[in-house]
Amino acid sequence: MFKALIFNILLLFSIACLPTSAKATTTALENDSTVTTPITRFHFKQYYGGVVIIQAVLDQYPDTLQFILDTGSAGISLDTTTALRLGLTIKPSDRIIKGLASSKPVSYTHHHTLHLPGLRVDSLDFHINDYELISQVYGIQVDGIIGFSLLSRYIITVDYDTEEIIIYPKGNFNYPKGGQLLKPSLTQIPLISAPLRNSYRTINNRYYFDTGAGMCLLLSSQFVNDSSVLQEKKKRRSKKIIQTEAQGLGGKMSMSLTTITEFKVGNFSFRNVPTYIFDDKSNVTAYPFLGGMIGNDLLRRFNITLNYSKKEIYLMPNTHYRDMFDYSYTGLIIYLINGKVEVTDIIKGSPAEKAGFKSGDIIIAINNNLGNNLQLFRDLLKNIGTKAICLISRDNELLIKKLPIKSIL
Repeated sequence: MFKALIFNILLLFSIACLPTSAKATTTALENDSTVTTPITRFHFKQYYGGVVIIQAVLDQYPDTLQFILDTGSAGISLDTTTALRLGLTIKPSDRIIKGLASSKPVSYTHHHTLHLPGLRVDSLDFHINDYELISQVYGIQVDGIIGFSLLSRYIITVDYDTEEIIIYPKGNFNYPKGGQLLKPSLTQIPLISAPLRNSYRTINNRYYFDTGAGMCLLLSSQFVNDSSVLQEKKKRRSKKIIQTEAQGLGGKMSMSLTTITEFKVGNFSFRNVPTYIFDDKSNVTAYPFLGGMIGNDLLRRFNITLNYSKKEIYLMPNTHYRDMFDYSYTGLIIYLINGKVEVTDIIKGSPAEKAGFKSGDIIIAINNNLGNNLQLFRDLLKNIGTKAICLISRDNELLIKKLPIKSIL
């Protein structure tokens, strides 16, 4: 259910592109002055797992494009279909990108300008990737991913309370009081150290800091096995583990879903954290160097300031800090495919399986809400302790299913 690396991925905003000179940014950096005034600020939209979608325009093309803001991306990218539709020149390269499901050579389109609201960003080289499955995950057209190539040029605050991106020039920055300053290891993707705990021991490791991943926590099976983190003290029982699927670079892949007793980001602790476990065949984590990644269903509980030039990330707890964790409470995995909300997988032993859902079912309505709003349907399937009344289409026949909503872990 998640993004490409790496993973997973309505009020839409018109973009009035007001060019901002890159030279102004350079002056601020050279003087290393204290930054107080933003270059620009604009709204974004949150989707499944807290993933941030922002709108922008490429070059002179009139179409408004939708991008995932992703600290887990080492560059900036465009969807293959989008690049072809715009008629961009695409050139192959000898570089390889690694993803959760596979590794593959990457092609580029060079020397482009991205117009964000109030900001023009020049000289960008986009790598080309297929984001059709990610678009199906989030139920919208995902035209690309914005990562290090833009994030490294500015100081950027992601405010989940107001759903705003605030962009500042480089320089000294005064962070608000009450948060936590992290000093990640940073080349292109931030890495932070963090402890996790089961009922009898604490295990330390490093993790990707990944706002583009619509999950709380992802661990490699190698790390899980070596650390025995899923073993519990009482009679050495293991945590409950269920099998599911996720969307990684290269396609769908099998994963396990469980909970971790406690995980800390800086000084902030979270308990019973939903955690995905995957077999790291592409060596994305270079285990034992990394244990996995921290995703945005956990990170969205903070307003985040990314200050790459200083190698700093500042976390301020926000109004989402105590929100319920975002994962399937019914065992029903749904994507938007060809304009229809389709059941693509059902977790064994889950309420969805017991209610008689099948892969390929088309959901027409939930609780009298008709249409194909994938985000709305997912929200309706998170009301624990209730039953969702689902109208589905199967083999040209309409059926009504009563679906209990409760934790599957």
